Amino acid sequence: MTSPACTDSRTDCQLSSPASPPCPAGQYVATVVEQEQMARNTYRLRIHCPEMARRIVPGQFFMIRPAKGTDPLLGRPFALFDTYDDEQGRPAGFDFGYVTIGKLTSLMPNWKVGDEVTLWGPLGNGFPVVPKGTKHLMFVAGGIGQTPFLAMTREALGLRQYGSPTRPSETRPQKVSLCYGARSAEYLAGLNDFAIDGLDLQVATDDGSRGHHGYVTDLLKQALTSDCPPDLIYCCGPEPMMHAVQKIAAAANVSCWLSLETPMACGIGICFSCVAKIQQDDGSWDYRRTCLEGPVFPAAKIVF
Repeated sequence: MTSPACTDSRTDCQLSSPASPPCPAGQYVATVVEQEQMARNTYRLRIHCPEMARRIVPGQFFMIRPAKGTDPLLGRPFALFDTYDDEQGRPAGFDFGYVTIGKLTSLMPNWKVGDEVTLWGPLGNGFPVVPKGTKHLMFVAGGIGQTPFLAMTREALGLRQYGSPTRPSETRPQKVSLCYGARSAEYLAGLNDFAIDGLDLQVATDDGSRGHHGYVTDLLKQALTSDCPPDLIYCCGPEPMMHAVQKIAAAANVSCWLSLETPMACGIGICFSCVAKIQQDDGSWDYRRTCLEGPVFPAAKIVF
């Protein structure tokens, strides 16, 4: 299927250089090109929008809503799952995952190929580029929190580059692993996507229906006592799980970054509905906007 190019409403933004501030988010009218159910109440949507696909990096997000109508009025935030290329090898669009919970996500399974959507982004700060010398990069995910880690895995393994200009890939870690937890096997989404050479995938379910019987944090604790413990952790998922990962990483003195899933309304820092408590250099805390200063923060800085 050949999809029309998405419409870009930016008129005065030039792509930034690596040393300059990030380019302001664009607003686009784009089209749905594919929809797939990945797990119970969990779906993957593919959107054709080359402009967004060229610029977004792992850990960033975007806001999306139907292009027509006003119900719901506000867009909803979703993280990048991965980008895809056209026949010439150029970024053509992106995938994202969602769970049917609220009003918009309950309507989204009805979106068909060719339907138009309005989206704005890329928004926020992504996960840091893996620093040189990292031995074991571990992703810890719960629920739908695995979605940022497909692109991050491919970048870390040197399989794909993201951003414009593309993010530097300093070095490949000796080991890359994903610990992914869900309530039960029927909620584990995208496992086939994570069947990547070089990625060690471990799963946990609360009911023991697949993988480790227990919390995903159990897998993290086991890894920290292994012969090759993680020296860098990226985490996304429900807040209680991330709070536990924060404590475990701090006790092990391991660098850790969390991607917050704070509800937000505007996505561009105007409404202040998504603030999180972030520790300051003097030991006090202040509110920071998840959509603008986040959603990715050093775990040690977050006050739960």
